[in-house]
Amino acid sequence: MGDRINVLVTGVGGPTPRSFVRSILDSGCERYRFVGVDSNPLAIGLYDRDSYIETHVVPESSSEDYWPAIGRLVDKHEIAFAVVMPETEVLVWAKAKDAQALPCKAFVPDYQTSRVLIDKKAMHDALYNKHYIPAHANFSNGADIGELSLPYPFWVRSTVGSSGLGSLKVGSRGELDEWMRINPTVGEFIASEFLPGRNLACKLLYFDGRLLRSACAERLEYIMAKVSPSGITGNTSFGRLINDRHLVDIADDAIREVFHQHGVKPHGVFTADLKEAANGQPMITEINVRFVAFMSVLAKAGANLPLDYLEASLNPEAFSTAYRHYTFEDDMIFLRDVDEKPVVMKESELLKREAHDD
Repeated sequence: MGDRINVLVTGVGGPTPRSFVRSILDSGCERYRFVGVDSNPLAIGLYDRDSYIETHVVPESSSEDYWPAIGRLVDKHEIAFAVVMPETEVLVWAKAKDAQALPCKAFVPDYQTSRVLIDKKAMHDALYNKHYIPAHANFSNGADIGELSLPYPFWVRSTVGSSGLGSLKVGSRGELDEWMRINPTVGEFIASEFLPGRNLACKLLYFDGRLLRSACAERLEYIMAKVSPSGITGNTSFGRLINDRHLVDIADDAIREVFHQHGVKPHGVFTADLKEAANGQPMITEINVRFVAFMSVLAKAGANLPLDYLEASLNPEAFSTAYRHYTFEDDMIFLRDVDEKPVVMKESELLKREAHDD
């Protein structure tokens, strides 16, 4: 084996960076070693000695001390590449990349496009004329919003943030007013037509404008769903692995359109969230500029996008740039929970509740 490559991973307290690292370690590829960082000393990933050769607490990415700390770690560990997951940090790294001020290589999109995609209002506005964007309205918390153009019920959520922040199916103006009142930290809301169909996700990997890899899944249930009024926590507990190129076509069109508006090529990894309308049409609800937490499930089923992500950047001579849409066997599902490794299996193999004679 040749020299191993040291990779910096940010935000290791979150499930998504940990899922990324697990995908690489479980793949059998021994080319990469990981150094983990997080701004929270209670972040559990900081104490995962099996996954990281070393971990460090760093300042928050908004701090003026952030880049000096990152720079010292890059030098100390001879970091060749950074995997940046929290979207707040993606923006910071993207801005530094545009200024050609990164301390090491990082696979992040440009700053202005990232800002649009992270902000649900800006993303919806950029794609307002597309048939796959739901009817929507934006408003500030506490403002006199009058009557919205959307019929009840509709879906309301924060324009920024993840994990279903500020989300709820609203059935009346009274419910909307009360929801705004009990969410004072949410400054801006977006209301969207209620979409009753499947909850879908499409992952796409681009390199310098070329779509290299994609994979799709359906979200069915969420971890700790009972603690959220909407039932959505942003962390899937039960889902299906699906083969739907139509989702890729929609997501690819949306991503390319936003990048085209800024005169740049798609570059990086993205996760498009879609919800089906009553007629079955998939509608884009948001586009994340990062992986999502259940990526290790896809890797376990053969779609190792994290490994593709590293290989495309750090081992390009051996990496095939021919487009590949990962497909799965029929009937494949996954199960996830806190503190447990995910399970990938056939839905037909789920245990049945035993019948008891009276």
